[in-house]
Amino acid sequence: QVQLVESGGGLVQAGDSLRLSCAASGRTFGYYMGWFRQAPGKEREFVAAMSWSGRWTNYADSVKGRFTISRDNAKSTLYLQLNSLKPEDTAVYYCAADRDHSGTLYTSVHNYDYWGQGTQVTVSS
Repeated sequence: QVQLVESGGGLVQAGDSLRLSCAASGRTFGYYMGWFRQAPGKEREFVAAMSWSGRWTNYADSVKGRFTISRDNAKSTLYLQLNSLKPEDTAVYYCAADRDHSGTLYTSVHNYDYWGQGTQVTVSS
């Protein structure tokens, strides 16, 4: 069984930066990993995803150029660097693991098998 635990969220001002971490336990060898977010009253949306090797990434258009996904497989940890934060980035951020990816960086929540509990990011204007 895979368990994911996010950390690093907080309250920041517009323009600030944050680094989110997602610590994984259990077997995650070969898994693709992703970050999603959910704002109040909205559906959970894709933010970024990364292949096992780290060679391939995919980003939502809304965060391209501002957020960077990375992973350290030796530490079983996934990261999301959030720069130039905007109030519209306010949401709970979730880490997710995709076991049956077939080499595709999926953007739908339905393709991910394991989820963390989320970490709150609040950006004030």
